[in-house]
Amino acid sequence: MIKSKELIHLNSDRITGDSQLYRLCSLICRLRPMVTTPIQSSASVKRSKAEALKERSHALREPVATEILQDTTHFSEDGLQILKFHGSYQQDNRDNRVKGQEKDYQFMLRTRNPGGFISSQLYLTLDRLAEEYGNQTLRATTRQGFQLHGVLKQNLKTVIAEIVRNMGSTLGACGDLNRNVMAPPAPYKNRPEYVYAQEYANHIADLLTPHTGAYYEIWLDGEKAVTSEVNPAVVAALQPKDDDDTVFAEGEEPIYGTHYMPRKFKCCVTVPGDNSVDLYSQDVSLVVIINDQGDLEGFNVLAGGGMGRTHNKEETFARLADPICYVDKDDVYDLVKAIVATQRDYGDRFNRRHARMKYLLHDWGVERFSQTLEQYFGKSLQPFKPLPEFEYKDYLGWHDQGDGKLFLGISIENGRVHDTPTLQLRTALRDIEQRFALPMLLTANHNLVLYDIDLAAKSEIDQVLQRCGVVPVENLDPLTRYSMACPALPTCGLAITESERVLPSINDRIQAVLNRVGLPNEKIVIRMTGCPNGCARPYLAELGFVGQASEAYQIWLGASPHQTRLSEPYMDRMAIADLEKTLEPLFTQFKQQRQTGESFGDFCHRVGFEALRQFSAAYKAKPSRSPNRSRYRIGVGDQIYAQLKTAAEQQGRPMTELATEAIAAYLKTVSDS
Repeated sequence: MIKSKELIHLNSDRITGDSQLYRLCSLICRLRPMVTTPIQSSASVKRSKAEALKERSHALREPVATEILQDTTHFSEDGLQILKFHGSYQQDNRDNRVKGQEKDYQFMLRTRNPGGFISSQLYLTLDRLAEEYGNQTLRATTRQGFQLHGVLKQNLKTVIAEIVRNMGSTLGACGDLNRNVMAPPAPYKNRPEYVYAQEYANHIADLLTPHTGAYYEIWLDGEKAVTSEVNPAVVAALQPKDDDDTVFAEGEEPIYGTHYMPRKFKCCVTVPGDNSVDLYSQDVSLVVIINDQGDLEGFNVLAGGGMGRTHNKEETFARLADPICYVDKDDVYDLVKAIVATQRDYGDRFNRRHARMKYLLHDWGVERFSQTLEQYFGKSLQPFKPLPEFEYKDYLGWHDQGDGKLFLGISIENGRVHDTPTLQLRTALRDIEQRFALPMLLTANHNLVLYDIDLAAKSEIDQVLQRCGVVPVENLDPLTRYSMACPALPTCGLAITESERVLPSINDRIQAVLNRVGLPNEKIVIRMTGCPNGCARPYLAELGFVGQASEAYQIWLGASPHQTRLSEPYMDRMAIADLEKTLEPLFTQFKQQRQTGESFGDFCHRVGFEALRQFSAAYKAKPSRSPNRSRYRIGVGDQIYAQLKTAAEQQGRPMTELATEAIAAYLKTVSDS
């Protein structure tokens, strides 16, 4: 006998247009007993190799548990796929490849910390681990976590165990399950909506965290870490009930079951008007709704956003989340479970390029998605409540947190926390944490916020930052402040071309073009990725660079500066050498035809790409006295030139940039002496 939920799953295409039959199936679902997911019980559902691998993994144990004990430099293909669920990616440093020899295998670890919270103890631990086992850097991510790069397989267990024992975790930071739950990095103590956003980011993370014992068995030999107490309402939501198909009665995973999710799943919690978390890019976004007294009433719910796509595969695309409903606070966990179960049971388990929830929303539409959601939820969905316009906020600089203390947002260019001759950011943060033991919140634009700062400590913190070359927010150039890049080369296996390592020089070139056309202080949201998967969310940038070939990028234009509208592809395979030739006519037209206060993204969207292309085709560049009039010639000997060229190639940076850093460091030494 076929179970009721399978009936809807297997016949959904036929019953959608027949309202009477749909209501009949809905009635059957109201009476259904506890069942397993269709993916587990229906032989007719096509599955990818990844689904079989998850099924064989014994709740994420194998083959990782076996292979971590082997004296090898890397995991098997099956092993590295399961390893992702534990928060690690196996990588190959392409800069260190030697022809005919084994790849330079190393591992990236990613933290899972809801709302971006990092304790002082955990930060100092990560800093130490980066020095002892990593590549001496930390990378703040665009999902409010830290990444630790360069860890060898032989040290993987030690590093993960240290993270867990110091109030951290990597469990679920990667893999086919819920990733780090995001929230605004604003620690206001006098604004209850922000307090609720952080609180519920933690609760949703607890609800959707993997429950398998594999993580502690493998990395801590079964030792249970000290964790905060889970909210009783979350605990109750995870208990199986006879009329609840969102939770399984058997197995280790009450929500995920044997096969976990079809693909990664991303959530955030924010407040009305605050788009510091790119809420439209998430699978599920909750927006806090409070009453006039500051009490939590419930949440607006959006679903179906996502950035990943593939070049030349038009069936893959970036998508904004849709408004779905409003839910009372007492029902929020049941509603989230219902959304997860809908994607878990109906998401594409065969074609992984089509497996994200955005494609389910696209294929079904909001109405059909909502109808199925109601069956899992067991109640009618309430209408979405009106909201103000969302604005991007970065929280950089000093702020009053509302209880007599301060918080400080610090810009981290491309998220890389390291020391260079001109900027010792890693040293500055270590000194501050050792002196003041401040908690921090990471941001969705790979910056960080230090908070709970006593007024008396402000001056000393400013002195540390100034001594280490950290630029205060009022002196940050707008392009650097609002730009993001993914790590890309040399370690990301998906990278087609450069991103993080070249964006600073790209920003310099863009600034030079803006200066040339008379827009020296223009703010433009710029995002760059080394491939189309969209880790730095380039499809929500006013000017997006998406790696398409070696040293060539697809150019995307027209998104809102507040990340509420997608950009569109403007040009394919722009050689990076043609940057100035491509952007100068666009910026010139923008200057000549913009409306008062109009942003670059809004301008491109308003005038349309046909008008942009026509103007560019007819544009004649202004003659300049010298193509390099802002550069100065300095001679160096042959040996120094050769060494500089080698260092530039190894680091993937311009020779001019390295030479400038070296000269600046020397002049600083001279002035200090």
